[in-house]
Amino acid sequence: MTSTGEIRFSHASADPTRGSDDEMPGSDREMPSSSDELRISETFVSRQGEGKLTGVESYFVRTSGCNLRCWFCDTPYASWKPEGDRQSVASIVDQIRQSGVQHVVLTGGEPMLPSAIEAICRQLREAEIHITIETAGTIDRELPCDLMSISPKLSASTPAPADHPRWAQLHQQRRMPIGVMRRLIERADDFQVKFVIDSAAEYDECLSVIDELGVRPADVWIMPQGVTAEAMDAAALWLKPWSDERGFQYCDRMQIRWYGNRRGT
Repeated sequence: MTSTGEIRFSHASADPTRGSDDEMPGSDREMPSSSDELRISETFVSRQGEGKLTGVESYFVRTSGCNLRCWFCDTPYASWKPEGDRQSVASIVDQIRQSGVQHVVLTGGEPMLPSAIEAICRQLREAEIHITIETAGTIDRELPCDLMSISPKLSASTPAPADHPRWAQLHQQRRMPIGVMRRLIERADDFQVKFVIDSAAEYDECLSVIDELGVRPADVWIMPQGVTAEAMDAAALWLKPWSDERGFQYCDRMQIRWYGNRRGT
């Protein structure tokens, strides 16, 4: 957003991941410089397309940088090839206030990675603005949150070791800290757990994680892996019956149906 309050984002298509092992955690390109600023990939106003708050107008803040590397990542500009400008906490919160939108979605990348996210959440809570955090659940931070939206990464999300040997190892090591996820769930005012399913081969692992987390079926959202309406329709034929049978919530990705697989939505 500019100083005049104009929201800036690109509507370029989000191409499939084309990353390399050159982008490693700890580099200047990944880590925030201080607790007062963080790198922002994009901000925009749109409707929430997933989970409990589907359809709610929200101000999205997408941080740049991630500690994982899912092969199917649909926001590679915030993970495999992180881009964006550093912005101060004060500037980000001011932009949100000026927008007049009462729901904020902190997403990424991994929004729990920069320490400045804690200050943003505190100031948004003081302003009585609803906070959703969309996270993989791998980083433990104590911060105000109205809806903690955790998306555990199943083993099939790991990039091919032959193509990305270092990231494959790091991703596998980091992707499923059950204890961290439990603590995030316990602290949040409300939560949801979202699983992206690519094939029926992931059913058993998904059920095992749900059991380890100890969450109710009503708090579990099942999503198809896909970036087109056609792919999601095809997945729904086999995935939705399995989800319904177990009392889970089937979660389409409505932003793709509304806008296509585009940035700024």
